[in-house]
Amino acid sequence: MSSIWNNRISISIFGESHGPAIGVTIDDLPPGEYINAEEIARFMARRFPRNDGTDGRRENIVPHIMSGIYNDRTTGTPLCAFLRNTDPEPPKADNTDRLVRPGHADYTGAVRYKGFNDVRDSGHFSEKLTAPLCFAGAVAAQILERRGIYTGAHIASIHNIKDNPFDHVRLCRDHILSVRMKDFPVINDRKGWLMAEDIRKAGAAGESLGGIIECAAVNVPAGIGSPIFNGLENNIAQLIFGIPYVSGIEFGAGFGAAKMVGSQNNDPFYVDEHGHVLTKTNNHGGILGGISSGMPVTLKVAFKPSPAVAGTQEAVDLYSMKDTEYKGAKCDPCAVPRSVPCVEAAVNIALLSHMLDYPNFV
Repeated sequence: MSSIWNNRISISIFGESHGPAIGVTIDDLPPGEYINAEEIARFMARRFPRNDGTDGRRENIVPHIMSGIYNDRTTGTPLCAFLRNTDPEPPKADNTDRLVRPGHADYTGAVRYKGFNDVRDSGHFSEKLTAPLCFAGAVAAQILERRGIYTGAHIASIHNIKDNPFDHVRLCRDHILSVRMKDFPVINDRKGWLMAEDIRKAGAAGESLGGIIECAAVNVPAGIGSPIFNGLENNIAQLIFGIPYVSGIEFGAGFGAAKMVGSQNNDPFYVDEHGHVLTKTNNHGGILGGISSGMPVTLKVAFKPSPAVAGTQEAVDLYSMKDTEYKGAKCDPCAVPRSVPCVEAAVNIALLSHMLDYPNFV
């Protein structure tokens, strides 16, 4: 399986949903970086925010660092984190070893791996594999924040309810941290309450909802990234699409730019009072030609509704090769709130990989 991302630093994620453990190996990190284990735990705990409207289970996956850190500092050798599964046995009612369920990767996985893939609760396709991704992103975040680079995200929308957007021009570290501290990561708390209530209603009806996460990184210096296939957007997008349920991504004005004329979409440059070259607007989302401009890096990520809904749906039995029905044993009303740190993690990893080329970073 292609579960290794390699671009200056490498991230290798391993394990299955109901195997004995999952984990990640991070290679080529700079040596001597102080890593706070409590900060990593706090970052990972955000995968299951309180008051998110789901009333679901809370995974208690504690990372055990096997190598790569000694006396709280990176050694420069591969950093391996081992996350033991607390529920290695799959739900008895799933019976997914023979069914092709709508919206899942059952069929595509069976074809790609000739029927030998672990199908227990989606196996390697499981959302549980975002835990090691978040571990890697939390490590990257600490290294970046020591250099003043902060990444943060909020729920831009759930279903038809929209939060206030980030200010793409004047966004700063304090704005990012203020949202990160919240149990339900939105800028407008009233909109957050409405979102949580909408999620609860969907769950009660056995349905699921999608949404959009807006993410931004501030204090990213100009000049990181490269054309054509190693652009900053390219690497961010590649990591973002490793998160389950992601169905689209846009940077800056994104698809909205298609409705503008060129003079509207162009961001005028100017020199500020400190002698820095900036832009008055930020439709380009902080990236031009695959290279950072010095403005906040901004992006939005669309998430489709979880395929785990209650009720009976059409399916296929791979053993008999006949049409059948699948009755969902559980409902996952919305994956968006717990995906917020996953988006941050992906952006952190991509930023760190490019920052290693920046003069005097290491």
